[in-house]
Amino acid sequence: MGELQMSHLIGKPQKWWEKGLQPNMKKITSAEDLVNSLLTAGDKLVIVDFFSPGCGGCKAFHPKVCQFAEMNPDVQFLQVNYEDHKSMCYSLNVHVLPFFRFYRGAHGRLCSFSCTNATIKKFRDALAKHNTDRCSLGPPKGLEEKELLALAANNDLSFTYTPKKPVQPDAVLVTVAEASPASVDPLVPSTSKAIQTQDSGKALATAGR
Repeated sequence: MGELQMSHLIGKPQKWWEKGLQPNMKKITSAEDLVNSLLTAGDKLVIVDFFSPGCGGCKAFHPKVCQFAEMNPDVQFLQVNYEDHKSMCYSLNVHVLPFFRFYRGAHGRLCSFSCTNATIKKFRDALAKHNTDRCSLGPPKGLEEKELLALAANNDLSFTYTPKKPVQPDAVLVTVAEASPASVDPLVPSTSKAIQTQDSGKALATAGR
């Protein structure tokens, strides 16, 4: 009975990717969570950390990530567990781990790279370059449109996205006129000259009817 009580008090052993987490490190739970987290970050630098529990390089680099997060409290770190979100990682073209993507405000993605303890200088250099006080004009961009479309097209994900491209009615009208000139109304000014040159009498009669 004593052993059972002791094991209950100790609880489950902490997993390596749950150790040393800082207040500015957030676990991503879905594609919507990732998209929204990037869009609501404002002008903050956001670093998305893709890792896998079975990745030795990820495990070795994790304490360094936590250290960087502690030293840079204004930077938002988003943790994406590859094993929990394989479909999402596939849609975002993430195939090498550990993998990092840096985002900021209206600039969107700043850089992306794979990094381990052996190549930690890449992470330090990117952090030093992009973690400077700056204000970006416009709302946060977040993921690239092609990434959003890929997420929406993935049947394994419950994610929807509607492209926000403005409709150009003038271009549509020109296309229709070129594709089917016979369907254009003869009373439209742009075609009236062509009609009159054929036979002005017939053109007037047609207009009169």
